[in-house]
Amino acid sequence: MIHRNNLRAGLTKHVVVIGGGVTGAAIAYDLAQRGAKVTLLERGSIGSGTSGRTHGLLHSGCRYVADVDVARECYLENVTLRKIAPFLFEKNGGLFVAIDESDLKYKDFFLKKCEEAGIPVKELDRNEALRLEPNLNPELKAVVLVPDGTFDPLKVMLSFLASAKLHGADIRPFNEVVGFRIESGAIKAVRVLDKTSEREYELEADYVVNATGAWANKVARLAGLSVPVKPSPGVMVALNARIGHRVFNRLNKPGDGDIIIHQRGTSVIGTTSWVVEDPDTVTIPREHVELMLKRGTELAPIVAKLKVKATFVSSRPLVGAVQASTGREVSRSFAIIDHARDGVENFASIIGGKFTTARLMAEKMADFVAERIGITQPCRTADTPLAPYWSYFT
Repeated sequence: MIHRNNLRAGLTKHVVVIGGGVTGAAIAYDLAQRGAKVTLLERGSIGSGTSGRTHGLLHSGCRYVADVDVARECYLENVTLRKIAPFLFEKNGGLFVAIDESDLKYKDFFLKKCEEAGIPVKELDRNEALRLEPNLNPELKAVVLVPDGTFDPLKVMLSFLASAKLHGADIRPFNEVVGFRIESGAIKAVRVLDKTSEREYELEADYVVNATGAWANKVARLAGLSVPVKPSPGVMVALNARIGHRVFNRLNKPGDGDIIIHQRGTSVIGTTSWVVEDPDTVTIPREHVELMLKRGTELAPIVAKLKVKATFVSSRPLVGAVQASTGREVSRSFAIIDHARDGVENFASIIGGKFTTARLMAEKMADFVAERIGITQPCRTADTPLAPYWSYFT
């Protein structure tokens, strides 16, 4: 089967990006903008893995202030994304709320670390907080206002991909990588199953990027390699009503059921965290749903009166080669794995990170690839407006 690429004339270095989540979409855009010939492969629909199942939080970085570098990274990308695509984000802000004495004891540490990370926050008094968000627990003991936001995950991914297409990238959903042709220590071609025609074909490549997140190790194994990714599922519960404007966070270190994100006509309570070997076999434990509702009610008592609209689970691609049981012990940062050290010179994987930091991850990955294939154009994605998501379909 012959696939004809709709690519600009003169592009000679071909990079195949595997994974149609937000990281793969941002990488495809960055590399295409620098002048590479890019083909993105996704085994399902766009965002059908972890990215499409996120709760939609534009991180202020405040959840991760225990690691100041990660917190700062999140906040700076939050600012960048608002600048290059203001139409994608609900700039509603967030509240970190102390409900009990344990939360209250965390406050001074939290404020200190926010200051170190350069994240602008503001303490509110109890009456002001309840005036802004009357569904908060009226027994709250302290509240801090932070620059969180929310978004529709699919719209963000489609904006990155629309921008990639403007620079000649070829986007192929429902095209699953099933193997590699490796010769003399390099990938010569990617073997692909086109699920729309049930035909297999080969796609020659100068470089291959594995941006499949929690599935990164499964893809790497097709080349006889491994990636130290820890798939960490988390259960989320969507309510049948929107109960607030600003994001509700528990003022404490990250834990189960400590956040309620409001967007469009719903509020989503998240999330649990555990570690699995295979992200394709994850189910939703009933006790996790019950825990989300219990913990959500502690933040906002109205939760107990509402019906559940939906429950869903997504697997975070956490970085970690050490033993972990809950996923909270594993790094929230990201890593690029150069498989040249394993004997395949034109192959790299990227794991970890957050949806909010996908553009930055793509910049670092594109820097890495560009150096190896001889592209000298710098990254411009931090200053270039993203194309609107609706233009992906034109």
